[in-house]
Amino acid sequence: MKKRRRITYARLCEVLKYDDETGEFHWRKRTSPRVRVGQMAGMRNRDGYRFIAIDGRIYPAHRLVWLYKTGKWRSGVIDHRDGDPSNNRWDNLRPATRSQNCANRRTPGHNTCGLKGASLQRGRWCATICKKGRRYSLGCYSTPQEAHAAYVKAAHELFGEFARAE
Repeated sequence: MKKRRRITYARLCEVLKYDDETGEFHWRKRTSPRVRVGQMAGMRNRDGYRFIAIDGRIYPAHRLVWLYKTGKWRSGVIDHRDGDPSNNRWDNLRPATRSQNCANRRTPGHNTCGLKGASLQRGRWCATICKKGRRYSLGCYSTPQEAHAAYVKAAHELFGEFARAE
């Protein structure tokens, strides 16, 4: 089966219009029976990301925003500054490494204490952080708040503007 070529900048501008204020795409041109001109393009998946199907190929909307605004495809990771995958406003998107993108994640749902970087191990609260696939121990503490504070300090040192404490 032959793989379909990626959409070009010219074709993207022909079929979609990007709204800078909302970060949404709207159809300029009817490309299928299900599409209406002026209708918001795409569907959200269960993780909150918007995907848009054009010419038989499905694209993440934030990647299309990058192409629309720069005229070029981004080969690396595109990070949502505020952590909201449905917020595709241009000022909310930035280039990132995989490690920086992971640092900008929210506290995982399986975290029982609700504080990022803190976990209970053998009756003590230990702080850990990951960078480029390596896990670093930041020490053990008597409270989850102390472990979290150690995580926050290390995150700001390692990731700067990409550090997220919540």
